[in-house]
Amino acid sequence: MKRKLEVSELIFKIVSYVFLTIFAICCLYPFLYAVSAAISGREAVEYGQIVLFPKDIQFQAFAEMFNNNMFWNSYTNTLFITFYGTLWAMGVAILGAYALSKKRLLFRKGFNFYLVFTMWFSAGIVPQYLNYLSTQEVFSAIGITDDKWLVVIAMGMAAMNIILLRNAFEGVPSEIEEAAIVDGASEFQVLTQVYIPMSKSTIATVALFFAISRWNGYFWARQMISNLNEHPLQVFIRLKLEEFRDPDIMTGWDKAFAADSVIYALIVCSIIPVLIIYPFIQKYFAKGVNMGGVKE
Repeated sequence: MKRKLEVSELIFKIVSYVFLTIFAICCLYPFLYAVSAAISGREAVEYGQIVLFPKDIQFQAFAEMFNNNMFWNSYTNTLFITFYGTLWAMGVAILGAYALSKKRLLFRKGFNFYLVFTMWFSAGIVPQYLNYLSTQEVFSAIGITDDKWLVVIAMGMAAMNIILLRNAFEGVPSEIEEAAIVDGASEFQVLTQVYIPMSKSTIATVALFFAISRWNGYFWARQMISNLNEHPLQVFIRLKLEEFRDPDIMTGWDKAFAADSVIYALIVCSIIPVLIIYPFIQKYFAKGVNMGGVKE
């Protein structure tokens, strides 16, 4: 038999549902507006007639975008940076977290302190930029001319994510590791067959953090990638926005759809992959953050 809720509990529940509903609407509305603006007619977009639902529906903005080779090129570059950037960052994070989780590691406290210190203080954008320029020169010296690899390698460190993984690894019972070592497992086998399977929720969560960071990366990709053919999607969207804000370019715009509709179509296409992937790893998200964020 269900217990009857007290008045205070009922009020709290109602307020919570109302607040969460409003919050969900606020999060969902920008995406719905972007979709509506992308498929609405030129007049409706330019005169600000779009509130929620589209008007004078057309898909010419998407056709304009899909027929642009630079769009597909930038999309491919983003997939490249996201895939290899996530793999590289996860490799660095897992190996670093595994080492820092071991009490037998020499100077362990010092390494952990320096890792956390980078979260509090930063040298700044200019030193970081100069560091990346030096890395770019090294890449050029060894024959790597594709600047996408610079973004992949240079952005492979994230102190917060390493700490999350370290805490998750510290939560693995030492008895399981000792049993694996008695059975003849090497250090690498202990990592891959004990620690990683038992921390898959945190690993999936950290991988999501890295992937979204790479997918949405704009600033350093804009600064370090000079070749237009190597720009990722976010830089392409920004350059397209600057192009459509240039009066000299837009003077002769005579198409049936607004220039802003192309921008919104680009935004929608940049969000779709995240919307597709996230539901599959959502179940790991809360569990992974709790496991990695709380040290037992």
